[in-house]
Amino acid sequence: MWVVATAGHVDHGKSTLVRALTGMEPDRWAEERRRGMTIDLGFAWTTLPSGGTVAFVDVPGHERFVPNMLAGVGPAPAALMVVAADEGWMPQSAEHLAALHALGVPYGLLAVTRADLADPGPAMAQARAEIAATSLGAVEAVAVSGLTGAGLPQLRAALDRLTARLPAPGDGGPVRLWVDRSFTIRGSGTVVTGTLGAGRLRVGDELELAGTGETVRVRGLQMLGAPATEVTAVARVAVNLRGTARDRLTRGDALLSPGRFHRTEVVDVRVAGDEAAQLPSTLTLHVGSAAVPVRVRPLGADTVRLRLARPLPLLIGDRALLRDPGRHHVAGGVTVLDVAPPPLVRRGAAVARAAVLAGLDGRADLAGELRRRLLARAADLTRMGVPVDVPLVAGDWLADPEHWRGLGVRLVQEVARHGREHPLEPGAPVEVLRQRLALPDRALVEALVRPPLRLVGGRVTAAAVDVLPAPVARAVQRIRAEYGHRPFQAPEADRLADLGLGPREIGAAVRAGALLRLAENVVLLPDVLDDAVRVLAGLPQPFTLSAARQALETTRRVAVPLLELLDRRGATRRLPDDARIVVG
Repeated sequence: MWVVATAGHVDHGKSTLVRALTGMEPDRWAEERRRGMTIDLGFAWTTLPSGGTVAFVDVPGHERFVPNMLAGVGPAPAALMVVAADEGWMPQSAEHLAALHALGVPYGLLAVTRADLADPGPAMAQARAEIAATSLGAVEAVAVSGLTGAGLPQLRAALDRLTARLPAPGDGGPVRLWVDRSFTIRGSGTVVTGTLGAGRLRVGDELELAGTGETVRVRGLQMLGAPATEVTAVARVAVNLRGTARDRLTRGDALLSPGRFHRTEVVDVRVAGDEAAQLPSTLTLHVGSAAVPVRVRPLGADTVRLRLARPLPLLIGDRALLRDPGRHHVAGGVTVLDVAPPPLVRRGAAVARAAVLAGLDGRADLAGELRRRLLARAADLTRMGVPVDVPLVAGDWLADPEHWRGLGVRLVQEVARHGREHPLEPGAPVEVLRQRLALPDRALVEALVRPPLRLVGGRVTAAAVDVLPAPVARAVQRIRAEYGHRPFQAPEADRLADLGLGPREIGAAVRAGALLRLAENVVLLPDVLDDAVRVLAGLPQPFTLSAARQALETTRRVAVPLLELLDRRGATRRLPDDARIVVG
């Protein structure tokens, strides 16, 4: 299926033409049929000569209903511009064309209606000239009469040629179905309709409401008035939602693939048309079927920041338009450059931001986003519309490669700095390093640890042997001088205190390999274990704790933890009767 929106001045025969092409009544309201004027969106479809189906979104032409018209053309990929032969180019012809151009609609067709009332040549020539200067470019034109049927076969053939030029939609992308109608059917519940521009919908799918983030489930689908279990883009579709009250969805809301869109209230955009600095401070942003008041803050010559009255699910590269409802004027089309822009709080921030935006073109660029953001979560980039196809650095985090390398260098420097400032601590705590590097997640610090660094017990330290502070080194030398000739004797607690060796100092000496800690306040020189095994091997096997204590010429206070350490290292083995043997 292909979807085409009509456009053109009021009473130029858009609905009559759709009715003649499809045999269906696009005007849904009795008042529309009574007044002979389209007020809201209408929908109808027909089969083309090629066998393909085209669905029309018929829009109102009166200036009072331009917001309704924009809700219809916003999601449509192509337009059928309608101009009456007997009236020619008119004000709403110009505004509708300006809207199509602002939205960047690139495919279109011109139908000159009421060709039975006047020569269609002058109207066709003027309309084609006006259209050629817009995003639609040079379009095929057909003269028709909805009343007599003249030209309808040629228009059908032209529609076939138009749809053949439309790019094939991707059915693997996320769903963003802009709601243009919401109503209730007795026995079924809430039904919404819209143009599915990308992705695939299935019965049973879970979707998110753009307005609230709530999860809803698809109970049923209809396409072209018939039930369907699956619908792929591009298509006009009706979606029956399970257990969803009608008042939770209105025109301008959207159904979204879960976790795939960023709901934003602030966007940076590039403006085509009026110069950014000349825009009024308040306008209405039209995107999809939504119309949202915005406050405009100029940044650069053609870039502005928009603050939305309510959040919308926007992606980088989205096309939208700004309209001044008071002046009935399309102020310009916009291309979304950033849906999660940084705050502008410092002096000169707006000028700097304008310089950044000048280099953006509205295309999702992973390398560029990482270069600007330095660090970003993959899920956040996906919700902005940026494809993620590079490895993660930690958890869900991505990093600019150059920035990541710089962080690794800074981590080494910060660990060394912490060691100088706190020489008795066993390395720098991860949380301290996170704060010093201004990182948002501890996992990033841990992922940066590379030799010569090591991560132990939530601290990062250098892998090389620690250098002891001078007072601790002197105290260790005193112990070596006093106990070197009696290696299995341990200094008493008061002697350690006299030497200035408290718990932190002992810990530093143990980490540096200068002392061996057997238990709290029980330390020996570090090279005694091999000597102890050699002495114990000389005893009759197995041996008792008492025999070991006497052979080592030490106290029970030292012998018990020393033998337990040798057991853990596999040098000795404890037997069921508490005796031991030397292993090997």
